[in-house]
Parts: sequence; structure tokens; C-alpha cells
Amino acid sequence: MKTYYSFAVILGLSFFISSFNRIEKNTLSDKKTSNALVVYNNDDVNDKVSNDFFKRYSDLKKYKSDVMSLYKNRTLGTIWFDEDDINEFGTVLYEKAKKTNDLVIPYQKEIDQLFDRSSETKLSKTDADMLLSSLYVLYTKKSNADKKKLSYDAMLKDFLNYSTIEEATASTTTEDVKVEYDQYYKLQDVLKKYKRLERSNKWKPIVPEETPYKELRPDAVSSTIAQVRTRLYLLGDLKSDSKSNVYDRELMDAVMKYKVRNGFKPNYILAEEHINEMNIPLSDRVETLKLNMERCRAIAAQIAASDEYVLVNVPSFELVYVKNGKVELTSSVFVGAPLTKTTIFNGEIDRIVFSPYWTVPQSIVQNELKSKIAADPNYLAEKNMEMVNGQVRQKPGPDNSLGLVKFMFPNQDDIYMHDTPSKTLFDFEKRTFSHGCINVKMAKELAVAMLKDYPEWTPAKIDKAMAGKTENSFKLTKKVPIYITYFTSLVNENGEIGFFQDVYEKDKELTGENAVVAQ
Repeated sequence: MKTYYSFAVILGLSFFISSFNRIEKNTLSDKKTSNALVVYNNDDVNDKVSNDFFKRYSDLKKYKSDVMSLYKNRTLGTIWFDEDDINEFGTVLYEKAKKTNDLVIPYQKEIDQLFDRSSETKLSKTDADMLLSSLYVLYTKKSNADKKKLSYDAMLKDFLNYSTIEEATASTTTEDVKVEYDQYYKLQDVLKKYKRLERSNKWKPIVPEETPYKELRPDAVSSTIAQVRTRLYLLGDLKSDSKSNVYDRELMDAVMKYKVRNGFKPNYILAEEHINEMNIPLSDRVETLKLNMERCRAIAAQIAASDEYVLVNVPSFELVYVKNGKVELTSSVFVGAPLTKTTIFNGEIDRIVFSPYWTVPQSIVQNELKSKIAADPNYLAEKNMEMVNGQVRQKPGPDNSLGLVKFMFPNQDDIYMHDTPSKTLFDFEKRTFSHGCINVKMAKELAVAMLKDYPEWTPAKIDKAMAGKTENSFKLTKKVPIYITYFTSLVNENGEIGFFQDVYEKDKELTGENAVVAQ
């Protein structure tokens, strides 16, 4: 889907950014950096990189040719990293390798450190990537009975184990498939439906009546309406297909249902982006479902056993709080922009901070505030800011960039959840505005829900704490697990499937569409 911004909205967003409604996270230039893996389509460079690596990791030397075959014809770049973070490919490989019986992994300690967020590993990105490539070779040789040729393309086709999924979805039972997260089975049921629909040949592209396309609203009459009606009937949003070309009440309800489950803004307008979304081929939807079933395989098993947790799904821009095994609260969120992505990981919320201070990152101070402070001695006071121990911080209050409450879960990327004064940003469909932290629309409601088991924290006390002039931090006696996930398709509580934007292009990464191959 595309989001179209009016000039006024862009100006408003620019003002928002320049007015410091940013989260407490350094800009991209302040992030930790690693050595980029330099693997060119050049034998001399390849030899230098590989010789150096296998000299230091001599126990892997016998796998050198297989490892380097993965990089063959890749112009530049790593296999297992997305910028400075290990990608989903790497995480799934690690989980699969750990579960492979009798697999002896040289340099196990170094590899484990790559996936331990508390570890301060000093491995370069080059070494880390080649260690994971070596792990892939070891894993494949152990599990690949027919000894398929090792290559990057073969890895993309075979690694996600689609054949296993095909066998599982063709079966009438799931006894042979052991996945802790029940979302896997919900997606599996949808996959069966979509594959049946694909075989039925009933899926026809919607061809708009008018060119250029004009938005359709209730009471409109158009052949496009009749095609949309048929599409929503096939998808289950309509109980019957009257074939009518009038945008009537029945179709309005179906359009709303379709939009809500797929993360669109809830209204009755049928814009061109909605038609384009409805025209995505079933084969693409099938592949998306398979990818997300694989993500269910890799997700932490604790989520299945937890009766209380927070789950934030980046592509759907949604937070779900589960308590006593039931959904207690659902809230919209906005997340990191493509250049400052929200990290996908698990943690534990251990503190709720009311009326928080916002310590302005030094990069913002240098790049934006320094000149303004020099030009206007009252600038900090006007923005409710102060200088403390050489750092600029924004005082608590309704205009504070972190809002009135934040939720802390220790992690090396300094990501957390917080309220925001910029509520209008939740009106956008694609909500990638932050520097990495998670901005929660219903932050107050989340705090109230999480503190129900603490009698001293009445709603009145929470209101008072949020309206305070000094920061008030409360340490939870029972930490609450938080899962920051990346599902581009999910089945909701009503059994309805939703497909969401691949905002960080992780689907493309896993299907190989982003692979850079020499021509």
C-alpha cells in the first residue's frame, strides 16, 4: 500500500520532527558500527578475506570451498546481516542448528554470543557472517541427505523448508508438526484456504472501469464495484455475491471489515491503493503465509507458556497486551523509520516510569539545538528544557516527547515503549516515524491494565503520577515479557487473516528479492 501525504501533513510532520518529538535514541550515525563484509566478485579479494578468516578459525578450514560458494557472484554484502543486526535468516538457522541432533558446531561459544543480546562480542561483521555461513554448511551437510549443491540461490530456495510446510498443509492432521506458537496452525488453515482458492481459478484481476482511477464512495455505481464485491465474497468478507454494481450498505460493511483486518484506515473509501492490494496474486499471498509460518517456528517458545505478555508487531503497527491468557488491550503504535528500524527481539518490562524526563541525544544537541540556544538565551526555558551535567533534557509535562509514561525493558539498543503528545500520527496507515522506540497510542490504558495487580496503583494515583512535575519510576515485582515481532500476516482473535506492509523489506530479504547478484 502507498500512503499519500498532503503538503500540510508533511509540513506538520516536519514541525513535529524539528520540535524534538523524537524518542530517546541516538541517530543512525551514533549507532554502534561493525566492519562491513567485503566480498566482491574478485578472486584476489575473496582469497584475501577467506585466507585470513580460515587461518584464524582453522577448525573450519575443510569447509572453505563450500562456505565461499555461498558468496560466489554476490557483488557486495553480507548474507546473515541486515545492516548491523543479524537478520531473520540467521536467527532461523541458529534455532534449526541447535535442534539438530548430534551436530557438532566448532566455535559454538562465539556463535552463541552473536545471539546473546547481553554479550559484548567483539567479532567483526565479516567474521560473524562467515561463522554463520560455516554453520549453514555444517547444518546442511548434516540434514541434507541428497547432498544438494551449496550455493546462495540454493540456500534461498531450500533453507526455509517450504517442502515441509507443503507436506504439513496437505495433511489432515498436524501431529507430526511441533510448533509452540499456535499462530502457526491458524496461518496453516488460511494457507489451505488460499491454495484451494488458487486452484479454483475463480480469482480474476479487478479491472477498474475508469482510467485514471477515481475513488469510489458509498452509493457509487460502477462495474468496479461489482468486481470488488466478488473479490470480498471470495475472501470471506461478504456472505453472498449479489453481483450488484451499486456501492450499498452490504458492501460498505464488507469493505470496512477488509480494511480493518488488513491495517488500512477504517473508512468506506475505495482508493486505487486498495484495488491494487486486492489484486495481489494469490501465489504471492501463499508465499507470505509460508514465510510467516516459518517465523512462528522461530519465535520464542515462552510465548506459548506465558499467561501475561506484551506483543508488538511492527508491520501491523499494533500492540497486544495479554493478561491471564486473554487479550486485555489492543493499541496502535508507531515504530522506527526504515533508517532507524525498531529492533526485533524479546525482553522483559521491569519498570514503568511516569512523568519521564527526555534526555536529548547529543547528536540532536549538536546538529539542531546548539545554534538555537546561542541565538536565543531563553530557548531552553521556552521548550521546557534544562541543562543538567552538560546534557540537555526536557522536563516532564504534556508536551514532553516521551509523553506522560514510558515502559522500560533493558536491551543493548536502548529501545523502549512510551506515550507521545503527537497523537495525530496514529491517523497514518504507514506509521514509521520514530528513531527506533515504540510510541503507544493507549499508553495510559496500558499502564492501568498492567498495574491492576498492584492495589496501591489506583487509576487516580496513576493520573496523579502522569501529571507530576518530577519523574516517578515504579519497579514491577513481576516482570512482563515483551515480544517485538515481524509478522506480515497474522490471524486475529476472530479467525480473520490480515496482510500487512513489509515496511522493512524483510520478506524480500528472505525470498531473495534483495539479493545482489553480478550480471
